[in-house]
Amino acid sequence: MAAQVEIEDQASLTNLDNGEIFDPLCDGEDSSSSLILLSEGNEDYDVIKRCLISGMGSFSRDTKIAKIRKNSSEGISLTTQAKFFSFKVFTDAVASKNGGDANVHYGWYAASKEEIERIVSYGFTNREVGNGAAPAAGDSHGIGIHLVPSRFSLLAASATEPDEEGLRHLLLCRLILGRPELINSGSKQSYPSSAEFDSGVDDLQNPRKYVIWSCNMNSYILPSYVVSFKSPRLPGRDGLAAKPSSPWVSFAALMSLLSKSMEPSRMNLIIQTYDAFRTRRIRRHQLVRKMREVAGDNLLAEIIKNERDRNKVKN
Repeated sequence: MAAQVEIEDQASLTNLDNGEIFDPLCDGEDSSSSLILLSEGNEDYDVIKRCLISGMGSFSRDTKIAKIRKNSSEGISLTTQAKFFSFKVFTDAVASKNGGDANVHYGWYAASKEEIERIVSYGFTNREVGNGAAPAAGDSHGIGIHLVPSRFSLLAASATEPDEEGLRHLLLCRLILGRPELINSGSKQSYPSSAEFDSGVDDLQNPRKYVIWSCNMNSYILPSYVVSFKSPRLPGRDGLAAKPSSPWVSFAALMSLLSKSMEPSRMNLIIQTYDAFRTRRIRRHQLVRKMREVAGDNLLAEIIKNERDRNKVKN
């Protein structure tokens, strides 16, 4: 049952919305996670890559895919399987309500790697409301989860910031739009204006922004693929050329600076953990946790602040 639900719910990846069904079996599965690493040449991988790159406009030539991971219900916990089944149930319910059409599409959600993995594991929370592919202040179209139609990947990518490895991250989600209503710019609306509507858009004919209300965020959104990529010339949220937001120090620089302030025995613990991170035996949040545990927040904050101030002087 779980495999069948996944195929039906994650169908239609040609132009991301046209109804083609893909084989859910993929290589590179990590049994501890619902995210499966796709290989280049896998049909899902190739279609999603084309979708992202083709929507990047003048930045397409410099945009390189690092990896694509698929959210799968196969072989994972009953809770994860239930999320896929729940999405199918709500798809059928909205379709029944709207004359047989649930109006299901794909949309991009922008966030950090850690935020995306948390969403995949636990779902959306109120902290994501108004974030993601949300526009700049003053151009909000309602208070909810903001996503961008799959063909407008540049809009979503421009809402990302590169991490310490220069990677940006997007979450491609399956969305139940049902019958959307027009939400004007600057609106503070946070739920459907009537039972007639199911979601919001900025334009009824050619939407560039989807709004899923918070009351439906874990019913009408199914996280489907995590795309990590590099696009060096891509502007960030401030419209400037991409560079990490302040305060920020690369792990390599932070290691060097820490070594000048810590005794060797404690520094060796951090070095061992950093080596495990570089060889992908642990994840970024585990490295950060160990650094905070061994070095302490006060020392880390002082180093980052000093490095930030030094960079300001240089610039």
